[in-house]
Amino acid sequence: MAQRFEASDWQTYKMDFQHPHREIEPVEREIAIVDKALDALISAGILPHKEYDHERFRAHRAAVRDLFEIPWTAITPRLQRVLYAINAITQPRVMVATGIFCGNTYISNAGAAIGPGACYTASRLVGIEIKPDEAARARRNVARVDPTGVGEIVAMDGVAWLRDCTEEIDLLYLDANGAGKGKSIYLDMVQAALHSLRPGSIVLAHNSQNDSGTLADYLAFMRDPKQFRESVNVVVDDQGLEVSIR
Repeated sequence: MAQRFEASDWQTYKMDFQHPHREIEPVEREIAIVDKALDALISAGILPHKEYDHERFRAHRAAVRDLFEIPWTAITPRLQRVLYAINAITQPRVMVATGIFCGNTYISNAGAAIGPGACYTASRLVGIEIKPDEAARARRNVARVDPTGVGEIVAMDGVAWLRDCTEEIDLLYLDANGAGKGKSIYLDMVQAALHSLRPGSIVLAHNSQNDSGTLADYLAFMRDPKQFRESVNVVVDDQGLEVSIR
């Protein structure tokens, strides 16, 4: 069953993709908007609560700002907080992120378990990027905040990796672009991963708002109660994040 959360200013809240660390709004407003989004996920039965450590998140954000090489990103400060919070709250044992580019999307999820924002211990945190050069850059970026080496970056096709996965995936993040398919590759990816998604597994899909047309088949699949129990389109910015629970 599809649900939707909209920040009242999502259409005017915009970030310069080349300068992702510039403040867009007071942090107090950012926190308030994200809290409302988390409330919507609680109401849908996707999250059990909305408590996460704000100081650890601040340390995570500072480390990414100071240590990551990010040529550009569409992950807004609000969405960075949403992704961190969902992972900090659900504490996925196995987290897989696809289409991670330079690693910023990966660490927005994995940062709840590695680096200065860590609040729990995961068993596996996988980032998948099909372009070898970007996978290498992501690996370098992650190593700067994760000296333990728990973070795992692989350079390969995400559909193939998910199809061959033999573990249960607790949280799957989708942000890939398929050759000739664009964001519609999300449907291929989630279908390839179905055998690894247990009841209660969460799937996060970026660009659910600005690419909703391309994602029409994916969104229909995720909002089919025969496939996923609940799905909420979280629109805190003009990009959007579909949050679904198996």
